[in-house]
Amino acid sequence: MPSRKRNAASQGRNDRGTQSPSRAPSRAPSRADSSQTHGRAKSPRPQDRDSRRSAAGQGASVWIWGSHATLAALANPARKVSRLLLTDEARGRHGQELGNRVQAEMVGNAQIATLLPAGAIHQGLAALVKPLENPDLSEACEPTKGGRTVVLVLDQVTDPRNVGAILRSAAAFGVKAIVATAAHSPPESGTLAKAASGALERLPFVRVSNLVRALATLAELGYWSVGLDSAATETLDGAKHQGAVALVLGAEGSGMRRLTGEHCDFRAKLATNPVDGATGSLNVSVAASVALYELTRA
Repeated sequence: MPSRKRNAASQGRNDRGTQSPSRAPSRAPSRADSSQTHGRAKSPRPQDRDSRRSAAGQGASVWIWGSHATLAALANPARKVSRLLLTDEARGRHGQELGNRVQAEMVGNAQIATLLPAGAIHQGLAALVKPLENPDLSEACEPTKGGRTVVLVLDQVTDPRNVGAILRSAAAFGVKAIVATAAHSPPESGTLAKAASGALERLPFVRVSNLVRALATLAELGYWSVGLDSAATETLDGAKHQGAVALVLGAEGSGMRRLTGEHCDFRAKLATNPVDGATGSLNVSVAASVALYELTRA
């Protein structure tokens, strides 16, 4: 564990303006966790090179659909758009929002539907795009001077609808960037983009090969990492502070991996109050929204 965290823990962390919740004990490793225990490289590569590396499967063009996702892609100069399919009705609704980057192909709803997954709600728009370049971790997460900065770190959250919903909430609460593992996060897709409702184009999504190394880089930038853990003894309110916070969320059900949790400065839980017989756990995208509200409210 990095010495920074040990030393900061022994000082109560009061030098950085944060309250000092006690750190929850590490959970016993699960079978899935134990396979990751010895995964740290002996000689880590520079983090900037790691974060710039394209994730596997990210190079092929993909269809995105729906008004918010498609219009946001067209408005994003970093997004390469090769085709735009449009119905007469959609052109009438959006007009100048469509811009002139790509010559639209006027088609019917049925023609768009044949190119998309069954049941996709395309609203008369679809675009064939190249995935965005993977941002540099340090550049994307540079803390804002004089204010609170929040970065979301996703530990093997794989469902594209959940990740899209998290992106949407993150954009609404002013999150600086999303950081996720390249090997265990969904690739860019129409499903993810639709759930993100345009946020995929507006918020840096950084994919890294080693989450522990990414947390170390964030620590060097000045972030304190807070792992959301239902087994923690402190609530998230007790882990708030005025500087830069990296909020770590694990996969639904299994939560954070053991090694990830060990490299968080704090663990905290949401202050839920379930009714009799109900579970206190939340869907990961809902938990992200509640946690972001708690971290960013005055």
